[in-house]
Amino acid sequence: MSASRAEAEEKVGSRQRLQVNEYKENQNIAYVSLRPLQTTVLGKTPMVCLVPFSLSTYKPDQLKCPKSLLDKNSNNEVACKKCKKAEIKKTSRKILTPKMEATSSKAESTLQKSSLDVHAESNKWQYKSTSDTVILSADTESSQDGDSDEGTTPGMPVKTTILLSVYVDLIVDDFSGLSPYEKKRLKNISENANFFASLQLSESAARLREMIKKRQPPESKRKKPKKKENETGCRRSMRLLKVDPSGVSLPATPTQPILVADENPLLPPGPLEMTSENRDDNSELFKGFLQTWAEVSKTRSKNTEKASSSIKSYKANLNGMIISEDTVYKVTKGPIFSMALHPSEVRTLVAAGARSGQVGLWDLTHQPKEDGVYIFQPHSQPVSCLYFSPANPAHLLSLSYDGTLRCGDFSRAVFEEVYRDERSSFSSFDFLAEDASTLIVGHWDGSMSLVDRRTPGTSCEKLINSSLSKIRTVHVHPVHRQYFITAGLRDIHIYDARCLNPSRSKPLISLTEHTKSIASAYFSPLTGNRVVTTCADCKLRIFDSSCISSKIPLLTTIRHNTITGRWLTRFQAVWDPKQEDCIIVGSMAHPRRVDIFHERGKWVHSFLGGECLASVCSINATHPTRYILAGGNSSGRIHVFMN
Repeated sequence: MSASRAEAEEKVGSRQRLQVNEYKENQNIAYVSLRPLQTTVLGKTPMVCLVPFSLSTYKPDQLKCPKSLLDKNSNNEVACKKCKKAEIKKTSRKILTPKMEATSSKAESTLQKSSLDVHAESNKWQYKSTSDTVILSADTESSQDGDSDEGTTPGMPVKTTILLSVYVDLIVDDFSGLSPYEKKRLKNISENANFFASLQLSESAARLREMIKKRQPPESKRKKPKKKENETGCRRSMRLLKVDPSGVSLPATPTQPILVADENPLLPPGPLEMTSENRDDNSELFKGFLQTWAEVSKTRSKNTEKASSSIKSYKANLNGMIISEDTVYKVTKGPIFSMALHPSEVRTLVAAGARSGQVGLWDLTHQPKEDGVYIFQPHSQPVSCLYFSPANPAHLLSLSYDGTLRCGDFSRAVFEEVYRDERSSFSSFDFLAEDASTLIVGHWDGSMSLVDRRTPGTSCEKLINSSLSKIRTVHVHPVHRQYFITAGLRDIHIYDARCLNPSRSKPLISLTEHTKSIASAYFSPLTGNRVVTTCADCKLRIFDSSCISSKIPLLTTIRHNTITGRWLTRFQAVWDPKQEDCIIVGSMAHPRRVDIFHERGKWVHSFLGGECLASVCSINATHPTRYILAGGNSSGRIHVFMN
């Protein structure tokens, strides 16, 4: 009987071997679990009862052995195994960091739930041998020694990682009756705990808190050196200390109100003597200058109608016009706002109105050229419009922003006052009658004035409110003189002087094709069948005004750069009185020039002066019968092209 029993034990021992399982779901965490084969001891299967427990509140004496019907040997083996588990749990509890306690508590709750389910099926569990437990304990101890750190997580202690792996593996081995899902779930819990431990979040948070709380040392204030008693102090002004050189304090000066002088005071009303600012009034040159102007005005040319020549002959005459150093000179102070050429056939006389209120006269036939320039100050603000009287060329009419319209009579050497309105500012004017007896004056505020020079004094016959908010230029039709055209900010209106209403006058025709600010609008000089406008949208527009009806058609649009900026006088395209189908306008192109275009939009000619013309001529004027062109720039210089 004993022999047969010994043979059975040998068979059992031969079959008893160690099985090694490797779990490779996560390649970053590799561990080995030592799991013995299920065996039977003494031919009996013990029953194990599991009770829920917690790692955080675990005590070694909590887990007590249940009452069992096993024999003494089996009780000893079970007690030995429980004691070994208690030691592993106690060690792992000491090594676990605070970061992993939250994860372990979550795993404990899962294990508690799983253990209750396993307790119901405890009859399926089998007992493990004492030798297996000893081997497992030895493997755990060898791992704790740190001989091999394979499968550990970077940044996590080696002992903690091995103990967690062994502990979870031990739990899985103990609960071999769990489903594959529960086993995989426990493995994931272990992997997550190792991952969060490797991040070292608590250490990083602690370091950040220390960095925030750490205060920078206060900057050490520089101590000011103490002044020595014998050291000499800084030198101070006696004038600022209000002390005289002897050391006696000066008496306080009485404070007086500061009077701010007007930059542009209005000149006194009434006639002004024609006194030159650059010449002596009693000099022989000045007297000879006045006499020359008076004689030239008497021998004016006859006002006969002259038809326009062909474009071919017109171009040939333009090619013969040249500029030289003798025909360039600075006449006024500041930018030129207006120009006019005397209609004399004998002498070349140019008049220019400046922003400073000056009126400069230049006789080009006088040599040297410096002796032929005379400057007067009839206004206190910019002179925006100049015309020689068509009835008496000895009269030069000038209009200014200061609200005055004066007539310079060279035969009497005086500037008479034609019209004055200190409450308004004038922008432009033109003659309604051919004998220059009546005028139309445009105001910057949009109103207009009808002035009759035949009335005594400087009275105004009518003050009319137009439909425009501002008026820049006013021009009368050369044939039908009851019509005149006004250029506003964006619109151009044509009025009938016979139908003006003092309260508000309605225009006959409105030209609304412009998209930006308008600079000027003029009728053609001989027939008035065309209207040329200059706009800030870089376009010159030509309209057909041969039949003034409810609508004036647009004939031509010429692309031309009209952006002069704030420092240059704005361009104003004007007609050539000798060739009324051609317009003259300044140019921003390089080299500097003055362009001439045909009414159909074709380029005709450009006046180039080389070194003599090195600036932009914004304002241009031409002689009514001779081929003479005068251009003024924004520094007061006049450039004259002539045959």
